[in-house]
Amino acid sequence: MKLDNRVIIITGASSGIGEATAKKLASDGAKVILMARRKEQLEKLKKEIEENGGEALVSSGDVTKKEDFKNTVNQGVEKFGKIDGLINNAGLMPLSYIEKLKTDEWEKMVDVNIKGVLNGVSSVLPQLKENGGGDIINISSMAANRYFPGGAVYCATKSAVKMFSEGLRQELAPKYGINVTSIEPGAVATELTDTITDEDIKEKMKEMQKMNTLEAEDIANAIHYALTQPKRVNINDVYIVPSEQQ
Repeated sequence: MKLDNRVIIITGASSGIGEATAKKLASDGAKVILMARRKEQLEKLKKEIEENGGEALVSSGDVTKKEDFKNTVNQGVEKFGKIDGLINNAGLMPLSYIEKLKTDEWEKMVDVNIKGVLNGVSSVLPQLKENGGGDIINISSMAANRYFPGGAVYCATKSAVKMFSEGLRQELAPKYGINVTSIEPGAVATELTDTITDEDIKEKMKEMQKMNTLEAEDIANAIHYALTQPKRVNINDVYIVPSEQQ
């Protein structure tokens, strides 16, 4: 199944997995709505997509603000007439040891990684129900499945996303034809580690950076796979890790 004329919102679209996913879906015929805070980066991405024959709409906004999300949905409906799917990709990973008490960073992770996902679902769900179906894809993490040092809060947020996704699937897929997928990547070469301020964690990350990590395009391909299945098929979880990662 191709994605011709399916209208899909992608959060965190200004770089990394979001950017790669926007390019992948647009190349297969989807009309992508690019949401992130960095408008200049979104405009560059939009231009690239359009130069390659795709369609894109820029809607700069903060996923932690309900009104920003609702505005993105409204802009998408106004331009394209509908919304068919949402990819909740925006996320933060300022890892730190609990004893450092970096509580501001904890709260930011909860706001973006959990509340941002909730805001996205609540904003797009009425439109998907009206359409009689659609797709919600939430980017969780392998951290949803196992703890690693320094990741207590991050793992907790991603576990929440994984479980919320399963609850969405059970409540929405049978009743409304809205398929829900949790994508759970391991180490990916993105900007995600740039937010780490704990110097001890930074040292440990240097070892991981020696590994042949996943590329953002690998996750984009997994998302595309989930979106292009027949409507009778719901891909519940995609657990995708580098071959070298233990």
